[in-house]
Amino acid sequence: MEQPEAEKKASVQQSRPQRAGRVNAAAAALPSSSDGAGSLVRLLQIFDLFTPAAPSWSTDAIIRAVGMSRSTAYRYIKALADVGLLAPVADGHYILGPRIVELDLQIRQCDPLYNAAGPAMKQLATSSGHSALLCALYSGSVVCIRDELTPDSPPHLFARGQTRPLFQGAASKIILAYLRPHQLRGLYGKHAKTIATSGLGADWTAFRAKLAEIRRAGVITSVGEFNPGVIGISAPIFNGSKQILGSIGVAGDRSKFDRAELDRVTELVETAASLVTERISVVSSGTDRPARAIG
Repeated sequence: MEQPEAEKKASVQQSRPQRAGRVNAAAAALPSSSDGAGSLVRLLQIFDLFTPAAPSWSTDAIIRAVGMSRSTAYRYIKALADVGLLAPVADGHYILGPRIVELDLQIRQCDPLYNAAGPAMKQLATSSGHSALLCALYSGSVVCIRDELTPDSPPHLFARGQTRPLFQGAASKIILAYLRPHQLRGLYGKHAKTIATSGLGADWTAFRAKLAEIRRAGVITSVGEFNPGVIGISAPIFNGSKQILGSIGVAGDRSKFDRAELDRVTELVETAASLVTERISVVSSGTDRPARAIG
């Protein structure tokens, strides 16, 4: 039986004093301000090594992949293991640690956007009959932070924790359309070729015109941009300062969408986006999630 949410919160709170000692003990081994930002970046790159294709890594392999000195790598790996971010397994290998699972629970409890969208997400999936997705702007990409899947959800659907580029898919393009002009100018300077091949404009003028068209519609539909035969419909979510935060939408089997179904679901998506935008400005007073910078 799943543990009640109140018990989960209590469990997390009870474990914090014990964890604090481990964190303090490990902190001395982590990069200090005198080590420079490069050391911290290399430390964090360790987590990027762990994938379904390579779920465990030896210390020597980590050293080669990240480019640290042996003494530094041993110190960092030990510190990460001490606080549970890495876990030792057989033959001197490491896997991602249980503390990451705790952090996942923590962010589900604390993220204003995740919590503000909960009721609307459930209602959208129930009313539309299609899987609902909540996505947030994350540097130069978009990350799925919540999903409500239906039993007949298409395989390989965008899921919590996965990222997508800003220039493909309804969930991303609707966010892109509402970025500030200076952000768009910077993105275009770096990604003009990708923008053109994504059908968003062959030049800066065409790019701006396409995004203006998306803003006028207030919602966007894409078909098969990641998964063949999958349709996505997304609308924007804003914070209390009217800055773009993310998007909410649905994804489903294209064969189930005739014109009437497309119109019906589009209206539901727009309603859900309005509800989340309104709710996040109310429930997250003092913690209103800011729009993120574009990397």
